[in-house]
Amino acid sequence: MGTDDRETLRQILENPYLQYFLGLPEYQYRRPFHHSLMTHFRKRLSVKILDEVNDWIALEEARKSSEANDSSDIDDD
Repeated sequence: MGTDDRETLRQILENPYLQYFLGLPEYQYRRPFHHSLMTHFRKRLSVKILDEVNDWIALEEARKSSEANDSSDIDDD
């Protein structure tokens, strides 16, 4: 979205679906963390590491989807 850290936190505060995506157990009316925390993560995680994590997530979702399709084929038999 091209927003800075403060605006990103405002978006999280205003949008329940973003809070759900982040794994918060319920909607909350306060920011879940300080904006400076995002800077610390960016300093610690290189682009290579973030790419690897994204690959892991994509592969896991593809595996789950494949398993779901396989199990629905078995049910049809």
